Amino acid sequence: MVGRKRPLVVITRKLPDPVETRMRELFDARLNVEDRPMTQPELVAAVKEADVLVPTITDQIDAALIAQAGDNLKLIANFGNGVDKIDVSAAAKKGITVTNTPNVLTEDTADMTMALMLAVPRRLAEGANVLTGDKKWAGWSPTWMLGRRIWGKRLGIVGMGRIGTAVARRAKAFGLSIHYHNRHRVLPAVEDELEATYWESLDQMLARMDIISVNCPSTPATFHLLSARRLALLQPSAYIVNTARGDIIDEDSLVKLIQDGKIAGAGLDVYEHEPALNSKLLKLAAKGKVVLLPHMGSATLEGRIDMGEKVIINIRAFFDGHRPPDRVLPLRT
Repeated sequence: MVGRKRPLVVITRKLPDPVETRMRELFDARLNVEDRPMTQPELVAAVKEADVLVPTITDQIDAALIAQAGDNLKLIANFGNGVDKIDVSAAAKKGITVTNTPNVLTEDTADMTMALMLAVPRRLAEGANVLTGDKKWAGWSPTWMLGRRIWGKRLGIVGMGRIGTAVARRAKAFGLSIHYHNRHRVLPAVEDELEATYWESLDQMLARMDIISVNCPSTPATFHLLSARRLALLQPSAYIVNTARGDIIDEDSLVKLIQDGKIAGAGLDVYEHEPALNSKLLKLAAKGKVVLLPHMGSATLEGRIDMGEKVIINIRAFFDGHRPPDRVLPLRT
């Protein structure tokens, strides 16, 4: 980009300081120093003016917004892997390239999935609250705060992509039996490594598992994939962990089944209407039936910096006349 006008890059949220500094060095970068979500009028103003928009997973970049984009906007470089909030087809029709940041959050998200998988059956949040609550801890007792072991249990993974596979490797080390449902069967070498059992029927897998881990992307095809009917297939002793997207699970039905004792509990990092939270989930959390986290599955400094570097590489490649390495095509969403 030497000798050429630097592209105007509008970033919708505050990013880690090393990422913002590098963007200022390379581009005419407009930062969001207040770190508050942009309003709709602010997003409209940004797409009218920018050469590049760098949104995050909470920004709604729909067809109506894209239709108002100025002629200068040629790239939407998403700071995040999921592009469910971006109308990729509408962008393509307007000649705007969309990129994302895959492969950098896999291990962090898998770590958090495993943490929730332990936290719910072993009642970690409840135990921690005992020591910080109003009542004094009375000490150890043989029958107090009993949870369920996860060693020897069956784990059903919904979505055996990069994250699902990383979860399976961790879970196998904890002694769980690995089962999975996916659009396509994984390579035989991966199945052999994980001693994994493939289920073509999601319904049949759900009915037989002790723990379900949701690791598929959010698409129109996966909206309420775990519907009321499918959730009802779970055993009363089963747990659900979701670190993918909230709308993959019918949240109201999940709450009802946990309230009625038809599902043992859940560990959730994502929610169907986030940042709004179902008040019934909060009540279940107070009773120790669910563990709730504020969408922090990929929240490591290293991961966020890696994401920023991906965004920068995609922008530089695009303005150097090359195809960005992480281009998202409409048919792949």
